[in-house]
Amino acid sequence: MKVIWLGHGSFRMETTDQVLLVDPWLTGNPVLPEDQHEAAIAGATHIVLTHVHFDHVVDVLPLARRLGVPVVGQYDLMGLWAETEGVETIGFNKGGTVDRGGVQLSMVPASHSSTFSTPEGLRTGGSEVGYMIHAEGKTIYLSGDTDIMADMDWMGDFYKPEVGILSAGGHFTMDMKGAAYAARRYFNFKTVIPCHYKSFPILEQDAKALIDGLPGVEVIEPEVMTPIDI
Repeated sequence: MKVIWLGHGSFRMETTDQVLLVDPWLTGNPVLPEDQHEAAIAGATHIVLTHVHFDHVVDVLPLARRLGVPVVGQYDLMGLWAETEGVETIGFNKGGTVDRGGVQLSMVPASHSSTFSTPEGLRTGGSEVGYMIHAEGKTIYLSGDTDIMADMDWMGDFYKPEVGILSAGGHFTMDMKGAAYAARRYFNFKTVIPCHYKSFPILEQDAKALIDGLPGVEVIEPEVMTPIDI
């Protein structure tokens, strides 16, 4: 499997004959050059959504329509979009697993929020989630935007992911020290990839605290559009 960071909380994941775009943020993404947008989305087979904050959802519906691919996400939001937005959706909920061409996605809790702006004020769009992605004999925990939470205890024990892709920029999510604590306490990762950082000055700019907090774990600081072999 190849994991390709698109900046912030966005990823491209290539496995078998599937290409998953996770929270693909192109429009206004400060660290993804515009001349890389087409390469970032080429050949996509699915879009996977964790929640509806603008930096995760702004391009999801336009890309789903343009590419003709389904959006995978939380049941309530996917049901609404299927009825009102003219896109194909695959809705399920926490505890469920869907199989997409040999790639299984198990939906797990996150601790964050999931709101969007309307002329009438903020509205909730489903609930925030993370995923356990099972492919090529490996399990990857994609945390989505989250803080440390007690649910990580059973998630680590039940799914036993070898790889963690963890939000770790602070301010909106757990920071590098928090992500290191969560990884040590609740999981037995061989590899950790931080995300949701470096994109804005308010966020953490490096992963030193995560690296220092996880001796014996391979911490890979991703580079935009550079594949990581998992």
